[in-house]
Amino acid sequence: MRFQNQVAIVTGAAGGIGSAIVEGLLAEGAYVGLIDANATAGAAYADRLRAAGHRVHFVPTDVSQFDACQTAYDAMTDALGPATILVNNVGISPKTDGRALNVWEMPPQEWDKVVDVNLNSVFYMTRLATPHMVKQNTGRIINMSSVAGRAYCDIVAAHYAATKAALIGLTRHWAAELGPHQITVNALAPGRIATPLLKSVPQEINDAVVNVTALRRLGTPEEVADACLYFASDQARFVTGQVLDVAGGWLMT
Repeated sequence: MRFQNQVAIVTGAAGGIGSAIVEGLLAEGAYVGLIDANATAGAAYADRLRAAGHRVHFVPTDVSQFDACQTAYDAMTDALGPATILVNNVGISPKTDGRALNVWEMPPQEWDKVVDVNLNSVFYMTRLATPHMVKQNTGRIINMSSVAGRAYCDIVAAHYAATKAALIGLTRHWAAELGPHQITVNALAPGRIATPLLKSVPQEINDAVVNVTALRRLGTPEEVADACLYFASDQARFVTGQVLDVAGGWLMT
């Protein structure tokens, strides 16, 4: 029970990698605040977790807006207590007819939306969570980057790659900035993970990725969650500023 009575917040919590992280934290004793834009799915998920005996609190949130993040953070603090674990998991990777748009095709509004959700939300949530962590002289922050932030990946667009690369820079900067307060900041760089998001992509694309992945398969959300739980735990208390690929050997850097 590595997280007994600790409070964690997970963004993008209602499905895929996010829900695997939530369930891993709950299984080891944490109380978890759930943030997701999908109000219906998030509320239903929270109800199922409570019915199973877990202590959770869900707030439907547009993480691209600071005021909405502030409202969600305050509500979770009131319900569960201040968080000492923050998992900035939320992310979007828009496709048009199953493919990523080239730069000359991309609407500026799509660029702005991806930056707001994938990057700005990480600043917003970290800005809100760190005052308590600094005061308590402890904390764990895990940012969800991607192998696409470390190497060229032709199945995502420039906005996704740019935001995921930016998260690596933020992780390293915050690791140094927050280190004197015993707050660790690390990032995960998943590869191709079998989540509902893949249903929007033609099967031949996923097959092509598998063929150039050392382990010759897609990853699972639970495998990403396992790495996240390590970073969140005291086992990683002397690990900070690191980026861990969870990609089965795809796009090795």
